[in-house]
Amino acid sequence: MIRVLLADDEAMVRAGVRAILAAAPDIEVVAEAGDGREALELARAHRPDVALLDIRMPVLDGLGAAAEFRRVAPEVAVVMLTTFSEDEYITAALDSGASGFLLKSGDPYELMAAVRAVHGGASYLSPQIAHRVIQQVSGGRMSRQSAAKERIAALTPREREVLALVGAGLSNAEIGERLFLVEGTVKAYVSAALSRLKVRNRVQAALLAYEAGLVDGGS
Repeated sequence: MIRVLLADDEAMVRAGVRAILAAAPDIEVVAEAGDGREALELARAHRPDVALLDIRMPVLDGLGAAAEFRRVAPEVAVVMLTTFSEDEYITAALDSGASGFLLKSGDPYELMAAVRAVHGGASYLSPQIAHRVIQQVSGGRMSRQSAAKERIAALTPREREVLALVGAGLSNAEIGERLFLVEGTVKAYVSAALSRLKVRNRVQAALLAYEAGLVDGGS
């Protein structure tokens, strides 16, 4: 079972998300919080695999909570769940270490897909969010492409190969199958690549792979 912690200051929203996830046989909501600080406290008690965090919450908002999760519980994959899709929220969420970004207006099945994806070591963006991120990446492409290629030059050939598959959206298990490596070895390569590139998470690594032309359609 994938253990999920849900944080949103609106009880009706929490009830709706819980009901959606209850339909998934492999997902269980183990705790609910009304703000980011409570979410961090409940995480210590319930040890979730995934935290679904609303961006706008009292006491400590989702962005602040995501940054704290990255610091004190990096094993918890964070997905931001919000009604807002402004660019500054997207950028702030990714900078805070979130592995996913979902709009509450999206398809309920996206929620299940996102939980499964980030639990498997991949990243997940709502289609609307992915489109906006690609637009941001595409603007001023040449200068960023040159800078990205310079950055990935520090990687070993195998790390670049793994980075390209991260950019394509594959999970660690899927990368292992593609490259005939055990999942633990893939995880080590991913961690090494993120460290060398000085990026915080797989989403930022995937964007860098796209900018550098490692992903189909990115050259």
